[in-house]
Amino acid sequence: MKAARRAEVRLPELTVWDGGELEPDGDYDGLEFADLDLVGQDGVGARFMDCALRRCALDEAGLAKARILDSVLEGIRGVGTDLSGASLRDVEVLEARLGGVQLHGAVLERVLVRGGKIDYLNLRTARLKDVVFESCVLVEPDFGGAVLERVEFRDCVLRGADLTGARLKDVDLRGAAELGIARGVEALSGAVISPTQLFDLAPALAAQLGLRVIA
Repeated sequence: MKAARRAEVRLPELTVWDGGELEPDGDYDGLEFADLDLVGQDGVGARFMDCALRRCALDEAGLAKARILDSVLEGIRGVGTDLSGASLRDVEVLEARLGGVQLHGAVLERVLVRGGKIDYLNLRTARLKDVVFESCVLVEPDFGGAVLERVEFRDCVLRGADLTGARLKDVDLRGAAELGIARGVEALSGAVISPTQLFDLAPALAAQLGLRVIA
């Protein structure tokens, strides 16, 4: 079992962003976006390098195909944020409050998601490598068709997850405080779980095998 390599972000001294709205294909380097209303703004294809987004509202923000590198996203919040096809590398996502965020087709490498709550996270066909979910709550996350390699769930709640068609390698679920798989339990091949979790998953595994349990 290979452990995930954690993101280690060391930000330089940052310049406060005061440039108005985000722009498609914008290039943002060494900037701090703090307490901003970015609702509905269009940053498709933008590049964020050595940046910090703190306590920003991202409802319906268009960040498809954005590249977020060596950056911290702290206290961000929003519903329907579009990060489809985005690339996140060496990123810390801290205490986020998000709903329906679109990360389908995205690539996440050395990403830490710590604290907060994310409802209906869409990671379909995404690629996750060296990703750690820690002390957070994930409600009905969709990993359908995704590839997960060296992904760890530590002291987090995973509720109603969809793993249909996902491929897992060195995925450590033992530290999950709650492990609920709604669909795709057969994709757990390549994951490690605890004996207690095996007991909790027994009904889903039996259903997958077509096994009837009669007292």
